[in-house]
Amino acid sequence: MSESALYIVATPIGNLQDFTPRAINTLKNVQVIAAEDTRHSARLMAHFDIRTPLISVHEHNERQRVDRILQYLQQGESVALISDAGTPVISDPGFVLVRAVREAGFRVVPVPGCVAFVTALCAAGLPSDRFSFEGFAPHKASSRRQFYTERAELPHTLVFYESPHRVLASIEDMVGVFGGERRAAVARELTKTFETIHSDSLQNIHEWMAADANQQRGEFVLMVEGAPAVDNSALDDEALRVLDILLAELSVKQASALTAQITGVKKKQLYQAALERKSD
Repeated sequence: MSESALYIVATPIGNLQDFTPRAINTLKNVQVIAAEDTRHSARLMAHFDIRTPLISVHEHNERQRVDRILQYLQQGESVALISDAGTPVISDPGFVLVRAVREAGFRVVPVPGCVAFVTALCAAGLPSDRFSFEGFAPHKASSRRQFYTERAELPHTLVFYESPHRVLASIEDMVGVFGGERRAAVARELTKTFETIHSDSLQNIHEWMAADANQQRGEFVLMVEGAPAVDNSALDDEALRVLDILLAELSVKQASALTAQITGVKKKQLYQAALERKSD
């Protein structure tokens, strides 16, 4: 590591055998490791005999740490960034640091490894040719339902993270917003002893989880199949004309809602048509 750089190093999400040789070697050879939780990461470092000094970089001090890390790089040293588990910056701190390092002219080198949502998606049995990672839904129930409502008509698989304290309530909200018949999958404790990946309709998943408190423990990835395709061939020329005019000035959501009011055509049908016309 002759050239100073910031290394973004993925760590295991459970099974320690998933730690790559390149990641271990990188952490042993940088001058300092920026960790989300130094106490948590110290156990991982001890297991692999990694003796590089640790400093904390988390959501509450990231901006303050930027200058310190830039000083290391300016002195010709290299720094590794790790999170508690998985790939840093993905639903974890690090974006501010990475941007500052790049703007300062230093290299940012990804050292790939585990990502929880990718691990879950590849085994879920849901379409994965197109998907969107949506992270954590809001904690407050009303905000969470609105969050899901804004995504209910998207045609691709949706991927969310959720905590054990809210997972049952979140799935209940999904049933109410997406519909209980929508196909979904839940993955918990990935790569760990009690790993579970369960696919079914949202309604059945909610009932299955509510009946077994053990299935409400751990860290979760929730995946929901996209909205079914709507036949837009029935849309008349006038509805499409109004939709196109409004799309030139408004968002897909606003244009489809207003077109529905003007023409009497169902908003869901117009929303799908608007998405298709925006992507053309």
